[in-house]
Amino acid sequence: MSIIDLFLIGVSLSMDAFAVSVCKGLSVCQMKVKHMLICGLYFGGFQMLMPLLGYLLGTQFSGLIESFGHWIAFLLLAVIGINMIRESSESCDITDDCFSPGAMLPLAVATSIDALAVGVSFAALGVSILPAVTLIGLTTFLLSGLGVKIGNVFGMKYRSTAERVGGVILILMGVKILLQGLGVL
Repeated sequence: MSIIDLFLIGVSLSMDAFAVSVCKGLSVCQMKVKHMLICGLYFGGFQMLMPLLGYLLGTQFSGLIESFGHWIAFLLLAVIGINMIRESSESCDITDDCFSPGAMLPLAVATSIDALAVGVSFAALGVSILPAVTLIGLTTFLLSGLGVKIGNVFGMKYRSTAERVGGVILILMGVKILLQGLGVL
């Protein structure tokens, strides 16, 4: 998997965290850099941790899934992408301006669950996990911090579009992986 592929997956996975960060930015009356850093660290950290956990789980079953790993990656990425597109039309219901661990931890876990499945697909594909999770984590860190600022400045205007684009990219990456696995590309 190329660095561009990993970057696109990182951007796609970070769209949920970006959307939540936009919502958090909406709730902040006086925007501070610490708000951006808190969202970036929580969301980026969990987007880095979850694929690593998924990879470790996936490697335990690598012998079973090696021959059809491209199908697993395709199905997981397609399901995640379709779910992101479906969720893009839902309203933003995060309205509190609390950035405490009690508020941020559940949001970070909730927005990174799909990355666990991506980690399993990385194991099936034999992706080098440390560079992959580092890129995903850094991408999410930057986009989440930016999301707080955008939410504070522009509001909800771009949230659903970002989630739709992220979903489409994940589906297309899944199709690409499937076609490569089948020898078409």
